[in-house]
Amino acid sequence: MFLAGVPCHIISRGNNRSVCFFAEADYLYYLECLNGACIKYGSAVHAYVLMTNHVHLLITPSSTSAISKVMQSVGRRYVQYINKTYHRSGTLWEGRYKASIVDAEDYLLACYRYIELNPVRANMVEQPIEYRWSSYAVNCGFKPRKNLVMHEVYSRLGITDEARYFAYRELFRVDLGLILQLTLQSFSSSIEGTIWLYCCSIILTLVPYCLVIISIRKSRRKNCHVI
Repeated sequence: MFLAGVPCHIISRGNNRSVCFFAEADYLYYLECLNGACIKYGSAVHAYVLMTNHVHLLITPSSTSAISKVMQSVGRRYVQYINKTYHRSGTLWEGRYKASIVDAEDYLLACYRYIELNPVRANMVEQPIEYRWSSYAVNCGFKPRKNLVMHEVYSRLGITDEARYFAYRELFRVDLGLILQLTLQSFSSSIEGTIWLYCCSIILTLVPYCLVIISIRKSRRKNCHVI
Protein backbone atom coordinates (compact mmCIF):
# COMPACT_ATOMS: atom_id res chain seq x y z
CA MET A 1 0.00 0.00 0.00
CA PHE A 2 1.47 3.31 -1.07
CA LEU A 3 0.76 6.73 0.41
CA ALA A 4 0.58 9.93 -1.59
CA GLY A 5 3.55 12.16 -0.85
CA VAL A 6 5.47 9.45 1.01
CA PRO A 7 8.74 8.25 -0.62
CA CYS A 8 9.24 4.57 -1.45
CA HIS A 9 12.29 2.46 -2.13
CA ILE A 10 11.58 0.23 -5.14
CA ILE A 11 13.64 -2.82 -6.12
CA SER A 12 13.04 -4.64 -9.40
CA ARG A 13 15.21 -7.69 -10.18
CA GLY A 14 15.84 -9.68 -13.31
CA ASN A 15 14.23 -13.11 -13.52
CA ASN A 16 16.54 -15.63 -11.77
CA ARG A 17 18.92 -12.70 -11.21
CA SER A 18 19.55 -12.61 -14.97
CA VAL A 19 20.97 -9.59 -16.78
CA CYS A 20 18.44 -6.88 -17.68
CA PHE A 21 20.75 -4.40 -19.37
CA PHE A 22 22.97 -5.51 -22.23
CA ALA A 23 24.16 -2.27 -23.83
CA GLU A 24 24.30 1.48 -23.26
CA ALA A 25 21.13 1.99 -25.28
CA ASP A 26 19.23 -0.26 -22.88
CA TYR A 27 20.04 1.90 -19.84
CA LEU A 28 19.07 5.03 -21.74
CA TYR A 29 15.78 3.54 -22.88
CA TYR A 30 14.89 2.41 -19.36
CA LEU A 31 15.47 5.93 -18.05
CA GLU A 32 13.37 7.30 -20.88
CA CYS A 33 10.53 4.93 -19.98
CA LEU A 34 10.85 5.82 -16.29
CA ASN A 35 10.78 9.56 -16.92
CA GLY A 36 7.78 9.31 -19.24
CA ALA A 37 5.80 7.14 -16.82
CA CYS A 38 6.58 9.41 -13.84
CA ILE A 39 5.38 12.46 -15.76
CA LYS A 40 2.24 10.69 -16.92
CA TYR A 41 1.25 9.23 -13.56
CA GLY A 42 2.60 11.89 -11.24
CA SER A 43 5.65 10.54 -9.44
CA ALA A 44 8.97 12.13 -8.51
CA VAL A 45 12.26 10.23 -8.78
CA HIS A 46 14.87 11.33 -6.22
CA ALA A 47 17.53 8.66 -6.65
CA TYR A 48 18.18 5.57 -8.75
CA VAL A 49 20.76 3.04 -9.81
CA LEU A 50 20.54 0.68 -12.75
CA MET A 51 22.65 -2.37 -12.03
CA THR A 52 23.18 -5.08 -14.64
CA ASN A 53 20.51 -7.37 -13.19
CA HIS A 54 18.36 -5.17 -10.96
CA VAL A 55 17.16 -1.64 -10.36
CA HIS A 56 16.80 0.54 -7.26
CA LEU A 57 14.51 3.57 -7.32
CA LEU A 58 13.57 6.18 -4.70
CA ILE A 59 10.21 7.60 -5.75
CA THR A 60 7.54 9.79 -4.18
CA PRO A 61 4.07 9.19 -5.67
CA SER A 62 1.38 11.86 -5.94
CA SER A 63 -1.36 9.26 -5.41
CA THR A 64 -1.77 5.81 -3.91
CA SER A 65 -1.84 4.17 -7.36
CA ALA A 66 0.94 6.16 -9.02
CA ILE A 67 3.86 3.82 -8.30
CA SER A 68 1.97 0.75 -9.45
CA LYS A 69 1.11 2.47 -12.73
CA VAL A 70 4.67 3.71 -13.19
CA MET A 71 6.23 0.30 -12.66
CA GLN A 72 3.67 -1.44 -14.87
CA SER A 73 4.28 1.06 -17.67
CA VAL A 74 8.07 0.89 -17.40
CA GLY A 75 8.11 -2.89 -17.13
CA ARG A 76 5.83 -3.40 -20.13
CA ARG A 77 7.61 -0.95 -22.43
CA TYR A 78 11.09 -2.06 -21.47
CA VAL A 79 10.37 -5.79 -21.87
CA GLN A 80 8.85 -5.18 -25.30
CA TYR A 81 11.94 -3.20 -26.27
CA ILE A 82 14.37 -5.87 -25.01
CA ASN A 83 12.48 -8.74 -26.65
CA LYS A 84 12.35 -6.92 -29.98
CA THR A 85 15.95 -5.69 -29.86
CA TYR A 86 17.52 -9.01 -28.88
CA HIS A 87 15.04 -11.35 -30.60
CA ARG A 88 13.97 -13.00 -27.39
CA SER A 89 10.66 -13.83 -25.73
CA GLY A 90 9.31 -14.41 -22.27
CA THR A 91 9.62 -12.58 -19.00
CA LEU A 92 12.50 -10.35 -18.02
CA TRP A 93 11.68 -9.31 -14.45
CA GLU A 94 11.41 -11.50 -11.37
CA GLY A 95 7.70 -11.21 -10.68
CA ARG A 96 6.42 -8.14 -8.88
CA TYR A 97 8.83 -5.46 -7.75
CA LYS A 98 9.51 -4.98 -4.03
CA ALA A 99 8.62 -1.71 -2.35
CA SER A 100 9.28 -0.23 1.09
CA ILE A 101 7.91 3.03 2.45
CA VAL A 102 10.71 5.31 3.63
CA ASP A 103 10.47 7.51 6.72
CA ALA A 104 11.64 10.73 5.11
CA GLU A 105 12.78 12.49 8.27
CA ASP A 106 14.87 9.61 9.61
CA TYR A 107 15.91 7.43 6.68
CA LEU A 108 15.57 9.27 3.39
CA LEU A 109 19.20 10.36 3.08
CA ALA A 110 20.34 6.90 4.18
CA CYS A 111 18.22 5.47 1.37
CA TYR A 112 19.83 7.86 -1.14
CA ARG A 113 23.21 6.67 0.05
CA TYR A 114 22.29 2.99 0.02
CA ILE A 115 20.99 3.18 -3.54
CA GLU A 116 23.87 5.12 -5.02
CA LEU A 117 26.55 3.04 -3.27
CA ASN A 118 25.31 -0.19 -4.85
CA PRO A 119 28.00 -0.22 -7.59
CA VAL A 120 30.69 0.32 -4.94
CA ARG A 121 29.42 -2.53 -2.76
CA ALA A 122 29.30 -4.74 -5.88
CA ASN A 123 32.98 -3.91 -6.55
CA MET A 124 32.10 -2.49 -9.96
CA VAL A 125 33.73 0.86 -9.14
CA GLU A 126 35.74 2.38 -6.32
CA GLN A 127 33.76 5.60 -6.07
CA PRO A 128 30.05 6.22 -6.78
CA ILE A 129 30.88 9.03 -9.21
CA GLU A 130 32.56 6.48 -11.49
CA TYR A 131 29.31 4.63 -12.16
CA ARG A 132 27.40 6.21 -15.00
CA TRP A 133 23.96 4.67 -14.44
CA SER A 134 23.05 6.16 -11.09
CA SER A 135 21.76 9.49 -9.81
CA TYR A 136 24.86 10.23 -7.72
CA ALA A 137 26.47 12.59 -10.24
CA VAL A 138 23.29 14.69 -10.28
CA ASN A 139 22.69 14.71 -6.53
CA CYS A 140 26.29 15.69 -5.78
CA GLY A 141 26.30 18.48 -8.36
CA PHE A 142 28.45 17.11 -11.17
CA LYS A 143 25.59 16.80 -13.68
CA PRO A 144 22.57 19.06 -14.29
CA ARG A 145 19.30 18.16 -12.59
CA LYS A 146 17.00 17.30 -15.49
CA ASN A 147 14.41 14.70 -14.55
CA LEU A 148 15.54 14.09 -10.99
CA VAL A 149 13.41 15.84 -8.35
CA MET A 150 14.94 17.29 -5.20
CA HIS A 151 13.19 16.00 -2.07
CA GLU A 152 12.49 18.48 0.71
CA VAL A 153 14.80 16.65 3.12
CA TYR A 154 17.60 16.81 0.54
CA SER A 155 16.95 20.54 0.02
CA ARG A 156 17.60 21.17 3.72
CA LEU A 157 21.22 20.07 3.34
CA GLY A 158 22.19 23.66 2.51
CA ILE A 159 20.87 27.12 1.75
CA THR A 160 22.57 27.18 -1.66
CA ASP A 161 23.08 24.55 -4.35
CA GLU A 162 26.81 24.51 -3.66
CA ALA A 163 26.24 23.96 0.06
CA ARG A 164 23.78 21.14 -0.63
CA TYR A 165 26.15 19.43 -3.04
CA PHE A 166 29.02 19.65 -0.59
CA ALA A 167 26.92 18.31 2.28
CA TYR A 168 25.65 15.48 0.09
CA ARG A 169 29.15 14.44 -0.88
CA GLU A 170 30.05 14.36 2.81
CA LEU A 171 27.43 11.65 3.31
CA PHE A 172 29.53 9.35 1.14
CA ARG A 173 32.90 10.17 2.65
CA VAL A 174 32.70 7.66 5.50
CA ASP A 175 32.86 3.98 4.59
CA LEU A 176 30.57 2.70 7.33
CA GLY A 177 30.60 -0.83 6.01
CA LEU A 178 34.38 -1.15 6.16
CA ILE A 179 34.56 0.37 9.62
CA LEU A 180 31.88 -1.98 10.94
CA GLN A 181 33.55 -4.97 9.28
CA LEU A 182 36.88 -4.16 10.91
CA THR A 183 35.15 -3.71 14.24
CA LEU A 184 33.45 -7.09 13.89
CA GLN A 185 36.79 -8.75 13.21
CA SER A 186 38.24 -7.22 16.35
CA PHE A 187 35.76 -8.78 18.77
CA SER A 188 34.93 -12.28 19.86
CA SER A 189 31.42 -13.50 20.55
CA SER A 190 31.57 -12.31 24.17
CA ILE A 191 28.70 -10.41 25.75
CA GLU A 192 30.89 -7.33 26.13
CA GLY A 193 31.81 -7.52 22.47
CA THR A 194 28.19 -7.85 21.41
CA ILE A 195 27.18 -4.80 23.44
CA TRP A 196 30.10 -2.81 22.03
CA LEU A 197 29.21 -3.78 18.47
CA TYR A 198 25.62 -2.69 19.01
CA CYS A 199 26.79 0.69 20.30
CA CYS A 200 29.20 1.02 17.36
CA SER A 201 26.48 0.30 14.83
CA ILE A 202 24.35 3.10 16.28
CA ILE A 203 27.27 5.54 16.30
CA LEU A 204 28.30 4.68 12.74
CA THR A 205 24.76 5.20 11.52
CA LEU A 206 24.82 8.73 12.93
CA VAL A 207 28.26 9.68 11.57
CA PRO A 208 27.16 10.83 8.08
CA TYR A 209 24.42 13.00 9.49
CA CYS A 210 26.84 14.63 11.93
CA LEU A 211 29.13 15.42 9.00
CA VAL A 212 26.23 16.96 7.11
CA ILE A 213 25.24 19.14 10.07
CA ILE A 214 28.83 20.34 10.41
CA SER A 215 29.08 21.11 6.69
CA ILE A 216 25.76 23.01 6.75
CA ARG A 217 26.93 25.17 9.64
CA LYS A 218 30.21 25.85 7.85
CA SER A 219 28.39 26.84 4.66
CA ARG A 220 26.05 29.15 6.58
CA ARG A 221 28.96 30.89 8.27
CA LYS A 222 30.65 31.20 4.91
CA ASN A 223 27.56 32.82 3.38
CA CYS A 224 27.00 35.25 6.25
CA HIS A 225 28.17 38.82 5.66
CA VAL A 226 28.91 41.31 8.41
CA ILE A 227 26.96 44.56 7.81
